Amino acid sequence: MTHNRAFLKIFQFVTFFMMLLALYAIFVYAPVEKSMGIVQKIFYLHVPSAFLAFFAFFITFIASILYLYRRDHRWDVIAFCSAEIGVIFCTIVLITGPIWAKPIWNVWWTWDPRLTTTLILWFIYVVYLMLRSVAGENQRSNFSAVFGILGFVNVPITFLTIRLWRTIHPLVITGKGINISTPMIHTLIIAFVAFCLLFFWLLINRIGLEKMRFKVEEIRGFIEDKIHLEHEKQGG
Repeated sequence: MTHNRAFLKIFQFVTFFMMLLALYAIFVYAPVEKSMGIVQKIFYLHVPSAFLAFFAFFITFIASILYLYRRDHRWDVIAFCSAEIGVIFCTIVLITGPIWAKPIWNVWWTWDPRLTTTLILWFIYVVYLMLRSVAGENQRSNFSAVFGILGFVNVPITFLTIRLWRTIHPLVITGKGINISTPMIHTLIIAFVAFCLLFFWLLINRIGLEKMRFKVEEIRGFIEDKIHLEHEKQGG
């Protein structure tokens, strides 16, 4: 237990340091893009958030399969917690995208294939979270696992929209490499590392919180059973 706490403290410190380094790289080190100006810097938040949203839903997909195969409640917890964090990062994507689009495209939103499929993806996993909140205790894990598997179908579709359909969404990474300058590549890498650390830090803590909730419910159930037995004895 002591070793786990020490690891989490170190991990938290490294994550905090990398986030500060990412902010410095974004707003100080990275040059201002000539044609788009300062608004281009939102790219360093937008791209890692999109990647981690996809990654979070991939974890939900794998954990859901493992839950149905092994019937181990721990996989259900991982799937649920990862989906929650994935929705957060997907929300960041849907917020930062229009902020960039307004000065560049002169419109907050356009029904471009990438934007539309991303919005659908967000709705899918919001429904996933809502399903868990309304489903019965006995069916919650099964329904969520099936939905988490089926919902993932939209992730590769969203990722490939730029290559499958004609779209105005910018294509930064191509078969020839990354179409940005070297300092921008460095900044993007730093932002990726920082956001990945943040993702895992959030996931670890969210899983820990969910486990704590189960323990509290077990203790509450035990206390309620004891009180019920005492009432029965007194009534007898």
